[in-house]
Amino acid sequence: MGILMQDIYITGGAMTAFGRHAGVLAPELAQQAILRALEDAGTTIDKIQAVYCANVFGGMILGQLVIRDLGMRGIPVYNIENACASGATGVHLARHALLAQQYDTVLVFGIEQLTALGGGTIPMQRNDSKTDLYATSGMVLPAVYAMRATRLLHERQASPRDLAAVAVKNRYHGSLNDLAQQRTETTVDEVLASRMIADPLTLMQCCPSQVDGAAAVVLSRQRPAGGRPVKILSSVVVSGLREQADDDILDAEITARAARQAYEQAGMGPGDVDVVELHDAFTIAELLYYEALGLAPHGEAISLLHSGATRLGGRVPVNPSGGLLAKGHPLGATGVAQMVEIMWHLQGRAGQRQVARARVGLTQCTGGGIAGVDHAASSVHLLGV
Repeated sequence: MGILMQDIYITGGAMTAFGRHAGVLAPELAQQAILRALEDAGTTIDKIQAVYCANVFGGMILGQLVIRDLGMRGIPVYNIENACASGATGVHLARHALLAQQYDTVLVFGIEQLTALGGGTIPMQRNDSKTDLYATSGMVLPAVYAMRATRLLHERQASPRDLAAVAVKNRYHGSLNDLAQQRTETTVDEVLASRMIADPLTLMQCCPSQVDGAAAVVLSRQRPAGGRPVKILSSVVVSGLREQADDDILDAEITARAARQAYEQAGMGPGDVDVVELHDAFTIAELLYYEALGLAPHGEAISLLHSGATRLGGRVPVNPSGGLLAKGHPLGATGVAQMVEIMWHLQGRAGQRQVARARVGLTQCTGGGIAGVDHAASSVHLLGV
């Protein structure tokens, strides 16, 4: 059997609650997720042969700081920063090492403490950066997505209520998730009445920027005994293409390209997917990704939303965790947490928000806003039992 035919398993996973963790240092928060993931995998620290640490703002050698007190001595530690796609990128790289038979069992974790930044929008580049137009002009992600939302309202004859309906759905899902930062249901009118951030996006249409959290998974070439082993069916990371003057800002080309590659790699299509965790950093993003991932035909994202298909109980529930809008978005942890959520659904462990008879799940995470490309990075994974 060739290397690329090997099955790679998620043998265990865990995440902390997402929210404010006052007085808890980043290494401590990460260690909580790691120890729970190891227990979930039924393994011990000495069986881990390599560690992949995903983080954006935590500084140098954070991975080594995290594992220093866990008894891992001398094994390789890889620190990964790829903006919001950092955690997903860590899983992607770890899977490659397992496929190459470099290791048998590895640990991937993501950690972020955004409360340490003191609030406000997330900086896309260093404040003194002279290398990117967005950074020098003060362009922030809410503004970028607001332009996309404005274009959607114009092109699709849509209304702000259509955007707000995404937040209502995901807040409902988040109300069922003990680990979500936002656990209160809301209405369309309440979403629209919340403070304007970047017209037409109001506060409740933007993921919280004050959130801490960690998530971890154990990956292995060895099939776990018993239960419903979860396999990584495909794993794709791509970068953005240079935009042309006539590009459609509603196209989400980078995610559509990653999705096509992921479906091809897994030998399946959008119709095979039972549950999705996607990067809904803003309400408009979820609608764009419906189409980019092939869940809805071009121009039909709003119809898909209002049909109830992406709500719990629908044909393909999207963001049953509450997504970034309700669960929260600690950057380095998000991509890993998405996989933990999908693993729980595929194994029937998601509690009140369980998606019935789920056998295939998809995670999608984009990252980085820089001038001239759709996004800096996008990752799509398909998981299955």
